[in-house]
Amino acid sequence: MPLISLHDRSALAARFLADPALHLFELGDLDDTLWPNTTWYTATPDGPVALLYTGGHAPVLLCFARPAAVPPVEALLRELLPFLPRRFLAMLPEQAARALAPDYTVEHRIPLLRMILPDGAEPPELPQLPNHAEPLTSVDIPDLRALLAAAYPDSWFDERLLLAGGYVGIRSADGRLVATAGVHVHSPTHGVAVLGNVTTHPDARGQGLARACVAALCRHLAKTTTHLGLNVRTDNAPAIRLYEQLGFTTVATFEELRLSAR
Repeated sequence: MPLISLHDRSALAARFLADPALHLFELGDLDDTLWPNTTWYTATPDGPVALLYTGGHAPVLLCFARPAAVPPVEALLRELLPFLPRRFLAMLPEQAARALAPDYTVEHRIPLLRMILPDGAEPPELPQLPNHAEPLTSVDIPDLRALLAAAYPDSWFDERLLLAGGYVGIRSADGRLVATAGVHVHSPTHGVAVLGNVTTHPDARGQGLARACVAALCRHLAKTTTHLGLNVRTDNAPAIRLYEQLGFTTVATFEELRLSAR
């Protein structure tokens, strides 16, 4: 199958909006800020689409599909082999990475859930806390970086998303930033957002601060977002329980992988 390189943003948006819960990241990457760092491939006019994103610390390959479409994803990945970087991150349907096995080694594999807040739903009201979740601004960036380093060292943070209003946080009585929730994707143009960097400082856990941050952020994003989702590790039972309590439901499973050429 010859590869087809895709360049029409409107056509890509129409494809992904047919199943927005599955394609939140791709819809976000169609925005002007991220679009120049994207390359899009398919092998058939109506088949799965692979996105290679090169605007971060490492290249990222995204190719999401429902279980019935995994064989076409594998076929597409085999065609992509000559064009892939030597090392990259990937988000793929379960088992699809076997198509790369002859040429790439999987350095790590993390099973994830995609969870979605049903369209139009809002998180339930929560008990009042001493300090409310407030929007974070540019002056909060040093404190946010310090919190992520202490509580979530593997996090990925893009200042542009905070500057666009995509983060909230809670400070303790002594002024320390002790909890936050943000976004990895936020596209008002396509009405999508993906939550990320939800964390609480180890000294402040067990008080419901992360839940309060997520609920506040969801209400804030509802002004510009129709499709709101997140990814969570399948073995992170406390986080899954938190999101379920806020109304999120699981719509898909997939794998995050780090691959390197043999």
